[in-house]
Amino acid sequence: IKENVYIKIQDSLLAFNPGKDPEGLIGSGISANTAWQNVSFTRFSMKLNINGSSFLYFDPVGKETNVEITSNWNSPKFDGNFLPYYREVTDTGFVAQWKVLHLNRNFPQSFKGHKYSITNSSFGVQLIKSVDEYQKNTRAGKYAILILALTFVTFFFVQVLNKLKIHPIQYIIVGLALMLFYTLLIAISEQMSFNWAYFIASVAIISMIGLYVKAILGSNRIAFVLSSLLAFLYGFIFTIIQMEDYSLLIGSIGLFIILAIIMYLSKDVDWYDIDFEKVKEINRKE
Repeated sequence: IKENVYIKIQDSLLAFNPGKDPEGLIGSGISANTAWQNVSFTRFSMKLNINGSSFLYFDPVGKETNVEITSNWNSPKFDGNFLPYYREVTDTGFVAQWKVLHLNRNFPQSFKGHKYSITNSSFGVQLIKSVDEYQKNTRAGKYAILILALTFVTFFFVQVLNKLKIHPIQYIIVGLALMLFYTLLIAISEQMSFNWAYFIASVAIISMIGLYVKAILGSNRIAFVLSSLLAFLYGFIFTIIQMEDYSLLIGSIGLFIILAIIMYLSKDVDWYDIDFEKVKEINRKE
């Protein structure tokens, strides 16, 4: 709270004090003795100047509770027991409106003591950062299995189509290198922006795997193909991570295209006549 809080009731202006009424319904906060009269309707208003809050909730204690929130925050999360009946979210902010009747909650209009909990019927909005640095790292980690699977499938096709021998230990070494990417990404992103961390980690891993493939297979062409594939995968995943609304759509289309390419490349392979004993000699001067 940055400034003193006052409540205006009809023509009276009352100041809030720290603490609450011992018989109150909340655990902590500020309160003001209003000395309300027995009238059917009382209008009041108040202003709060606060900072450091990531959410705002309301308790529907009125017979009809109407709330409208206008904000310049462009990534709200509407939460609680009741969702707004109207909402509009744009790049410049959002507008949301709620209307809650007393029939929709689990406590009566008047009661005494702590028999009911009004906070169980709260509703409101959270001001979130939809894609922050930690969420980007989490998203990147979710695609680890995809990168591992596609890289191993590519290795297998290289082995089959070129009649090469690739030892399972070499598969494991490449897999460990791919897993190291995520450790590097998290470690570097703690020191600089996520985009630069992603670029540095991906270049380091692609270069290491490319040089390793060239050393074990002796082929610049195969090393270039695998490095290009990894560069495409990391670039594709980086694009998905940056998106919000269309990440699932773009990811699904990308996976469809990748699977179609794999099916096309494997259509002429005779899986019943694969002989790994016939090792094809590769020109090491490629």
